[in-house]
Amino acid sequence: MASQALQDLIAAKRANPYSADKTLAELRAEADSRAATPLPDGTAHVVADASGVPGEWVDAPGVATDRVFLFLHGSGYYRGSSAASRVTLARIAAACKARVFSVDYRLAPEHPFPAAVDDAHSAYRWLPDRGIAAGRIAVGGISAGGGLTLALLLKLKQIGAPLPAAAIPMSAWTDLTQSGDTMVSKAEIDPSIGKADLDRMAGYYLAGADPRTPLASPLYGALDGLPPLLIQVGTAETLLDDSRRFAERARAAGVDVTYEAWEDMIHGWHGNSDVLPEALDAIAAIGAFFQRKVAA
Repeated sequence: MASQALQDLIAAKRANPYSADKTLAELRAEADSRAATPLPDGTAHVVADASGVPGEWVDAPGVATDRVFLFLHGSGYYRGSSAASRVTLARIAAACKARVFSVDYRLAPEHPFPAAVDDAHSAYRWLPDRGIAAGRIAVGGISAGGGLTLALLLKLKQIGAPLPAAAIPMSAWTDLTQSGDTMVSKAEIDPSIGKADLDRMAGYYLAGADPRTPLASPLYGALDGLPPLLIQVGTAETLLDDSRRFAERARAAGVDVTYEAWEDMIHGWHGNSDVLPEALDAIAAIGAFFQRKVAA
């Protein structure tokens, strides 16, 4: 049964939904407001430059300095930031017992596809210069960041670069055509986002590019050879089929896939780890997976 905190969050989202009437600036300001959320005691964060790509290190007390969770934030490729993600990143760092490096990739529509992929790739390739080998890195992200996580894997495979030890897409947007059945079947259930909103975001990001291009929509990529995946998604999401179909295709391609469909969870519930017990449970599962898959 959903917690009271989740019920309250759903009510708040329904009271302030996405709207075609909201400007880009208004939508960005809403996302940026999360940067003011208080952090767990002992959290440290410092900005860094990853080969010209801005980002931020986030540390919890006692984390190992030689293992890294490379985080790619969500919010539709057009908004979001490391600062707005800190509340979740602090808890991911603690659960994984590893440092988190969060990438402030360039945003659409000012910087359309493939700018986000290029920036994620630059940040990933920068980590070995910091003494972090690929086998000590996991890549993950929420929503668009989950799709970008998988696009980064396809980019690395395409160019023959070392792949990370694991990847953790959460509530991932893997299909920018919005063709999943749950776009319709979950439309009245999902309080966060619907097809019209995603179509708007996809338009900002693609700027005319083919939405079935694998580095934009990794669902359509060749998935063989990818590292172990933990795919988490909520059963109340319009994007449920983006994760379900990707998991099925990855398994069929021989990938080690752990697929978790969390009952009643809404899109990107991890991002509300300051109030949701269900978010803390999901992050604990991420930490356990990280510990199993990323070399000590």
